Amino acid sequence: MTEDPKILELRARKEAAKQGGGEERIRRQHERGKMTARERLDVLLDPGSFHELDMFVVQRETNFGMDTPENRIPGDSVVTGWGTIHGRLVYVYSQDFTVFGGSLSRVHADKICKILDMAMKTGAPVIGLNDSGGARIQEGVVSLGGYADIFLRNTLASGVIPQISAIMGPCAGGAVYSPALTDFIFMVKNTSHMFVTGPDVVRSVTHEDVTFEELGGAMTHNAISGVSHVAADNETDALALIRELLTYLPQNNLEDPPFEPTGDDPLRADERLDTIVPDNPNKPYDMKEVIRMVVDNGQFFEIHEHFARNIIVGFARLGGHSVGIVANQPAVLAGVLDIDASVKAGRFVRFCDCFNIPIITFEDVPGFLPGVGQEHGGIIRHGAKLLYAYCEATVPKITVITRKAYGGAYDVMSSKHIRGDLNLAWPSAEIAVMGPEGAVNIIFRRELAEAEDPVAKKAELVQEYRDRFANPYVAASRGYIDDVIEPRETRSRLINALEVLRNKRDTNPPKKHGNIPL
Repeated sequence: MTEDPKILELRARKEAAKQGGGEERIRRQHERGKMTARERLDVLLDPGSFHELDMFVVQRETNFGMDTPENRIPGDSVVTGWGTIHGRLVYVYSQDFTVFGGSLSRVHADKICKILDMAMKTGAPVIGLNDSGGARIQEGVVSLGGYADIFLRNTLASGVIPQISAIMGPCAGGAVYSPALTDFIFMVKNTSHMFVTGPDVVRSVTHEDVTFEELGGAMTHNAISGVSHVAADNETDALALIRELLTYLPQNNLEDPPFEPTGDDPLRADERLDTIVPDNPNKPYDMKEVIRMVVDNGQFFEIHEHFARNIIVGFARLGGHSVGIVANQPAVLAGVLDIDASVKAGRFVRFCDCFNIPIITFEDVPGFLPGVGQEHGGIIRHGAKLLYAYCEATVPKITVITRKAYGGAYDVMSSKHIRGDLNLAWPSAEIAVMGPEGAVNIIFRRELAEAEDPVAKKAELVQEYRDRFANPYVAASRGYIDDVIEPRETRSRLINALEVLRNKRDTNPPKKHGNIPL
């Protein structure tokens, strides 16, 4: 039987659209170690689940020779549609560098806006795969307007649906602000770059000589600027990590995170926790080991691993339930809170609160980092961001103080006073205004000055202060600590608390929005 010519024409048109910029440009894309827009979607989404939209859209510019047939490429420079990840709906757009360098035209922007609008209406995450040379210069201000239309939708969708950006190639100029407005940014080492102005402009304006990688490479933004949240070794790794991240997140702000049975005994007690905190209060230990011993199957999805390493944030499961974890890291800068750590943790706490993810805080903090650089850099303002985030959060908040909880940092790290729901401490906890050494220097200044042997006297007073205050029982006697527990009990107590707090309801005063100290 002869096929309908119209059906054959449809198939031919679709096949032409799938070729993007043509075989030669696809070959060059592969030579750079990069996949094409559609190949990336094949890796990201469940097999056979992708449904494409606007495959036949073409750009409408007529100036600068853009109205020729060869410049009317079906689908233009972005592939859009929806599919599933682990069987759950997601909306996607994937910029096609083989078509006009992935540059953003009016129709390119319209396609992305359509996807964002649909995602908001149906309550599903959006994943953007960015690989673009920026605005399409031939379209001028029309292209700039397209960017702004996307920025507005990113902002309105913030806190309503999860938004994830993967930088798979260049992302420059105005293009960087859409990913910056989303919840998480993934970058690929050596092949992805983000910057407001490129190396050539930097060189001409500031006379600084810098490479693409130094200025805006994956490790620059993962370790120095904090713009990116995850650095992947290659594109396949980046897409697999996005799939993993989504297993911890709900579809939208009205749903709970997905429950996933893990087979890990909720009553499991790890005796190694009893001895992980050193007897010497000045000796470090790795808080990531504590996290892995407590969470289901030791699986911890870390966010911002390379940035502000004195604090740890990421996702895990406890009893099958998704949780966000914030933890001081005594192995880096003694776990002190500084500007970068405060901003990193504050943003993560707010994300968890947006999407109904309980927050578990492991605390071992000697205070805020002192110094001229920190004060002039605004540690007061930035530290207040973390305080604001914890105060504002209404999701279940459970805190475990493993060792130090000194000064204002004790207050900030999800203390009982800022609506912590359950505050636990290990016997090794030290909850005080400051460490014994500093406290003795202030309280007993005159006695030390008059002592025959100031060194021996100070040692005596430090030990006396430590015995009296460097423990969790003074705070427990006031009800600021709900219970002092054996470290090995931590996992079972946290899982039980999550069950108890599952139906927790808390509210903030009616208002348009607060004024976080940005």
